[in-house]
Amino acid sequence: MVVHSAAERVLAGLDPEQRSAVTAPAGPVCILAGAGTGKTRAVTSRIAHRALTGDISPRHVLAVTFTARAAAEMRARLTGLGVGGVQARTFHAAALRQVRYFAPRLLEGRAMPELLDSKVRVVTLAAAKVGLRADRAAARDLAGEIEWAKSSLVEPGEYVVAAAKALRETPHEPAKVAEVFDAYERLKRGNGVIDFEDMLRAAVWGIEEHADVAEQVRGQYRHFVVDEYQDVNPLQQRLLDAWLGGRDDLTVVGDASQTIYSFTGATSSYLIDFPRRHRNATVVRLVRDYRSTPQVVGLANAVISQARGAEARLRLELHGQRPPGPEPELRIFTDEPAEANAVAARCRALVDGGTPAREIAVLFRTNAQSEAYEKALTEAAVPYVVQGAERFFERPEVRQAMIALRAATRSIPGETPLPAAVVEGLAAVGWAPDAPPAGGAARERWEALAALVQLAEEYAATPEVVPIGEAAAIERPVTLGDFNEELARRAAQQHVPTVEGVTLASLHSAKGLEWDAVFLVGLAEGTLPTTYAKTPEQVEEERRLLYVGVTRAREWLWLSYAAARSPGGRARRPSRFLPQLDRSGGGERAGAGAGRRTERRRPQVVSCRICGATLLAGADRKLGRCPTCPSDLDEELYERLREWRQRVAGAQKVPAYVVFTDATLTALAERKPGRTEELIAIAGIGPRKLGLYGDTVLALVAGAGVDDVCPQKSFEI
Repeated sequence: MVVHSAAERVLAGLDPEQRSAVTAPAGPVCILAGAGTGKTRAVTSRIAHRALTGDISPRHVLAVTFTARAAAEMRARLTGLGVGGVQARTFHAAALRQVRYFAPRLLEGRAMPELLDSKVRVVTLAAAKVGLRADRAAARDLAGEIEWAKSSLVEPGEYVVAAAKALRETPHEPAKVAEVFDAYERLKRGNGVIDFEDMLRAAVWGIEEHADVAEQVRGQYRHFVVDEYQDVNPLQQRLLDAWLGGRDDLTVVGDASQTIYSFTGATSSYLIDFPRRHRNATVVRLVRDYRSTPQVVGLANAVISQARGAEARLRLELHGQRPPGPEPELRIFTDEPAEANAVAARCRALVDGGTPAREIAVLFRTNAQSEAYEKALTEAAVPYVVQGAERFFERPEVRQAMIALRAATRSIPGETPLPAAVVEGLAAVGWAPDAPPAGGAARERWEALAALVQLAEEYAATPEVVPIGEAAAIERPVTLGDFNEELARRAAQQHVPTVEGVTLASLHSAKGLEWDAVFLVGLAEGTLPTTYAKTPEQVEEERRLLYVGVTRAREWLWLSYAAARSPGGRARRPSRFLPQLDRSGGGERAGAGAGRRTERRRPQVVSCRICGATLLAGADRKLGRCPTCPSDLDEELYERLREWRQRVAGAQKVPAYVVFTDATLTALAERKPGRTEELIAIAGIGPRKLGLYGDTVLALVAGAGVDDVCPQKSFEI
């Protein structure tokens, strides 16, 4: 009776779709979960319900996430539901535990090789061996390319062909990258170290090639949950298949519309093909959005509704569940400094109005865009944190702190509670848990180290569960040594803890996070989509990036772009992904709060009839298409219209453009309106010109000759 009531409590408050996911029968289950639809609640409730009804034992569950933060949240929720003992870990953390445990057996008594914190140093040496001089940035690019190859199960000798097939933008000639890749592998082996991809491969090899290891791992883990399944790469899928060993008690959760990491080797194909690979799969769609207001949800739906390609087949139309909020704002500025100043002014107003700085984010396509916003926020006295540009674990003070904490394991008693041990260890680098110092740089350094203490507190709250037999397990408090290993893993994977301040982040690094107020900036063609997106698949991934950005906002959303990068610079077009936010043609001023000099009225936002880009330039709006999109001009009609215009202008003794501009004639010859409603929809044809020329233009479009509609007759206004 107690178990039954506990299981019923798990179901309480779930919506119908979440309940369906929780109560789905054992076997393959695919949960397609839109942004903000409560996927973590659904999967943890599913685990808890199955455990409380006796369907499964918690200690036989392995829940795999992509960040340590998500794993910690999953463990905390399960504890709150009355279920302990579930192992919730990242792919890397789970593989590391298994490889470390089985290393003596697999390596004939030898210890597991040392794990590289970063590939960059070894890649730099490898590049030098093949005649390339690589600075830190170039080495990071090469390391990223090697990581993609290894995650995609591509060997050095296969790299050139694989990179060509994947249309990779390689940092050097593919053949040269392959040489660096090969040299990197040889250097690693010679130094007796492995990287994170080697660790995953070792876990796969241990299971696939050693029956006793496979039996023990599969005996321990019998039920699997994989979060963010659209982000799985081939190597991770190979490990998951090894864990499963042909069994099918697998629940996956994902959203194809949030597939944005293909450059790392991630692929949504496993999510898309899940029902085909598992013929008896249960598929549940979560579409009720509890994160964002209906206004934000409506904009997200508008952005993704134009998606094309394989991922679009699993597109979800979200339904907002929160009370109504403010409409998203579209702002257009003369240049990027004006845009940044306006964003900073609005951030200042939000903070002054009571919105915590940590609940505000400014999101952009590339990290290089952050500098203007750092400057503007500094001038507006708004605290900020840059996420993803200078990565947290690459900051000098954080590196020094990690060295100090490793050294502290030799002097601090092992029974010291972890948070206290970290505070004591950080004293060696001059940090104390007092009020933060004044000054931007000093305060930022203090907050970075304070974030390590907060991280220790969170980590200490999730003790490790150690099995001691077939039906028993104990909890072991985490130690400073454990925490140092966790920091090393996070440093390699760049899991960044949150520190106080407005977040400046790229759209990629914003994935999985949310804020009350979100600024999406720099939404111009060439930036989003980036000029590097050349294939339809790459362009669609750029669209999904904007969708991810929109769905980060809980209540307040701002979208903006600058007509030029710098004052007086070359004009740019807005992103083709921007939906039609304002059909009124009037409305508020762009850049409210930034000063009249930088403001511009919002024009009516219309879309290109060919590619769907938002059109704001007058000539483009008249044409109804981007200037770079293919023209479907009827040249014969265009010549008749020009001749007619010349006669009318001559009769009226006015320049030809006073009758209709060339852009309007081109629009008429392309769009060929057949009714008055279609004619007046063309920008530049208002009621007055419609009354003067409307019937004549419609007759010309229908095929009439110029002499038929324009005999030797004068036009008077």
